[in-house]
Amino acid sequence: MTTARSVRIGTRGSDLALWQANHVRDELRRAHPGLEVELEIITTEGDRIQDRPLHQIGGKGLFVKAIEQQLLTGAVDLAVHSMKDLPAHGPEGLVIACTPPREDPRDALVGPAGATLAALPAGTRVGTGSLRRGALARIINPGLEIVPLRGNVPTRVGKVDSGELDAVLLAAAGLRRLGMGPRIAELLDPLSFCPAPAQGILALQCREDDPRTRALLEALADEDTTITAAAERGFLQRLGASCSIPVGCHAVREGEALTVRGLVVHPSGSPCHEGERRGPASEADALGRALAQELLDAGADRVMAELDAAMPH
Repeated sequence: MTTARSVRIGTRGSDLALWQANHVRDELRRAHPGLEVELEIITTEGDRIQDRPLHQIGGKGLFVKAIEQQLLTGAVDLAVHSMKDLPAHGPEGLVIACTPPREDPRDALVGPAGATLAALPAGTRVGTGSLRRGALARIINPGLEIVPLRGNVPTRVGKVDSGELDAVLLAAAGLRRLGMGPRIAELLDPLSFCPAPAQGILALQCREDDPRTRALLEALADEDTTITAAAERGFLQRLGASCSIPVGCHAVREGEALTVRGLVVHPSGSPCHEGERRGPASEADALGRALAQELLDAGADRVMAELDAAMPH
């Protein structure tokens, strides 16, 4: 039961989700001494279904629906999500109240020490659960064998250790948060390997009509992260892309200016529609949306229509 001096956080039970929830718990306690913070582990549909690629079973939204339901009923006060797992539009009655400072947004190669994606020999088996990472890897090194991958971060890294795979591509943020940063052989440059929208950003979600929790979260907010998240989420929302579409977006703030880069790519690596917009950081959402419209007008809409038509409905 929630009291005036307590908060219940809903989270998935994976190693990374628990790290993230515990991190938010610790930050809340630091900002509000005496506040009691409890974790409620919630099993989601995405956790139950492990034998099929995400884009075939409804996408990353499967990791959040059960948690959002618990939020809406009042069973928990706050949910901690990886923002890149959130669908472009959330359910009525819930808000992303806060984005703490961003972790490294880049993608990472885990494999032989000193290995680089571009120099891996033809036939190298590289695992990834992301259509975007697979497509961009094919562009950089067409000789790779891209292997679909599910499971949590330690499980994926373990497939390299067991020899089942030669390398895996993962978000650097997850590896660093779990203390596995030393396993990174290469950090991939966002200019040539555009991250997923909001990669490395935590989304702290609560009920819209819960001013108490929203006020508690204000102490954890980071302005730069809020601005870059607005641009990258705006890009995603304007595209209206389903989870079967490989999409990347990365925004960088420099003072009052913001640069937003984005792409829509076919899973095979071609065609790839990419672009860049610069403008005031105060117009982050509009910049992201304008870039998305530019790509749609350039032909990304046809790639999206083709991929959506090929998906089972």
